[in-house]
Amino acid sequence: MTLPTQDVLALIPQRPPFVMVDTLVSSSDGTTLTTLLIQADNVLVSDGKLSEAGLVENIAQTAAAGAGYTVQQLGTPVQPGFIGAVKNLEVFALPKVGDTIETEVKIENQVFDVTIIKGKITCKGNILAQCEMKIFIQPQQ
Repeated sequence: MTLPTQDVLALIPQRPPFVMVDTLVSSSDGTTLTTLLIQADNVLVSDGKLSEAGLVENIAQTAAAGAGYTVQQLGTPVQPGFIGAVKNLEVFALPKVGDTIETEVKIENQVFDVTIIKGKITCKGNILAQCEMKIFIQPQQ
């Protein structure tokens, strides 16, 4: 489902200056799409490019935005998540300041508080990075 533009900060636990998603484009059937405009003042930009760490964090925050959207629809609070493992990370290129990246995350498996996702980042039709990630969701207190 395509979503109206909304405040992504309501969907993720991260706060500026460590926010690596701008817009939640869509989230349904275990697939979430986000965008991020790479800005020069981004804390994970170095030498005019978003770093590998920024790409990994962007995938994780895309997963968080999808999870946040889902729980928001259920009327429950957004829970913090933690990257437990990154597997098969491939970085083909780093996006430059001024580029808008598009990130797609698909849930592969979910068991209790652990979610396994596959993430892919593209820019102008080219794949920049992809990986699998294991994310642990902190249970409600």
